[in-house]
Amino acid sequence: MAVRAELARPGMQFLSAEQYNQSFTMHGTIMLLLFATPTFAGFANAIMPLQIGSPDVAFPRLNMLSYWLFLLGGLIVLSSFFTTQGAADFGWIAYTPLSGGERTPYVGGDMWIMGLALAGFGTILGAVNFISTII
Repeated sequence: MAVRAELARPGMQFLSAEQYNQSFTMHGTIMLLLFATPTFAGFANAIMPLQIGSPDVAFPRLNMLSYWLFLLGGLIVLSSFFTTQGAADFGWIAYTPLSGGERTPYVGGDMWIMGLALAGFGTILGAVNFISTII
């Protein structure tokens, strides 16, 4: 709502430029990388064993580990809001010149990268489990 309110009129009304970039970055990250992708993977993880006639996925404990890695990574990403300088502000695509140490020298960007790496590792483990169940 803050981004929408900011776009209602030209200029900055409610947020500073840095806060706007932070909210835009975190919105894209949460909606695409921490909501949509895991939601589709979770539905596929529940439906795919039923479609092939299997009682469960090939490695259920790997599935559990991938979920907890994703959850911990997502919490690290979201906890960057509570740092003194704020969350990452370089866009959810993390374009390299904007996400370098000289443009974002604070811990919010580092937490964003580390959290997404951890969540991404959990997603990769889930994909390995998905493929091994099918094979």
